[in-house]
Amino acid sequence: MKKIANSMIIGFILLGLCSCTSIKSTTPTASSQFASPTNPPDQKLIKIGGSSSTVTVLKLLAQAYQDRNNNVKIEFISNNQSEGAIAALKNNIIDIAGSSHQLKKEENNGQIQERELAKDLLLVATNNSVKGVTNLSTKQLKAIYQGEIINWQELGGANANIILLDRPEDESAKKLLRKYYLKEDKTTTKAVILNKEGELIETLQNTPNSIGTFSSAYSVINQLPVNRLSLNGVAPTVENFTSGKYQMVRHIGLIWDKKPLTTTQNFINFIFSDEGRKIIQKNGFVPN
Repeated sequence: MKKIANSMIIGFILLGLCSCTSIKSTTPTASSQFASPTNPPDQKLIKIGGSSSTVTVLKLLAQAYQDRNNNVKIEFISNNQSEGAIAALKNNIIDIAGSSHQLKKEENNGQIQERELAKDLLLVATNNSVKGVTNLSTKQLKAIYQGEIINWQELGGANANIILLDRPEDESAKKLLRKYYLKEDKTTTKAVILNKEGELIETLQNTPNSIGTFSSAYSVINQLPVNRLSLNGVAPTVENFTSGKYQMVRHIGLIWDKKPLTTTQNFINFIFSDEGRKIIQKNGFVPN
């Protein structure tokens, strides 16, 4: 019996070793992971991060570049504010950062570089349920944001309460609204604050009688069924911006390492090429 017991113990040990060997052999190594169908060995990877306001144009450029370069894969990390993307770039987490503000002195570690890519017009728009309102004066817009005008009827529309969709004070859209129209007047506490521009756009489309401010180019690219308002009689068009009549535009800049990998530099070269400019212009942005 003792011999049988010993044989059983040895058998269990050998079985365990075989199992370990089997698990080890099926665990993918670093080389096998890179050799997977989604990441072939010769495929180059570029990682991009940026504020939600910069991702739209960067994705357009990335798709066009990948269509022409099958050995390049471009990945976007989760949308962050510009500050977070710049920090990720400096820590080698990403290769390119999109920013809606110019590089601040304290953000520059001397190892990164910046170039303006385009300008993005911001528009004030309403849900398509709002009828009879096509233009707002600065005074009227300020009164909406202050909570002094609360019904569309006061502006020539239907008898319906205005639902104000807003962004946090540190976001580029809100900063520009303040610069050109709102100044320092406080925003009503009844405004619905949405952290990301995409959230505001989706909410505005799904919420009758709502109003908000967001990217004009995004509305053009996605053919959004919203009412684009003129401000002081001036429509938010590229032509009006070019002529100096419409001024509320957002800076879109690219930031990358001063000594980038060749793969990254090749994509940067494409972005600022004539072909890249055409893609930017075609989709409602104003190329630099």
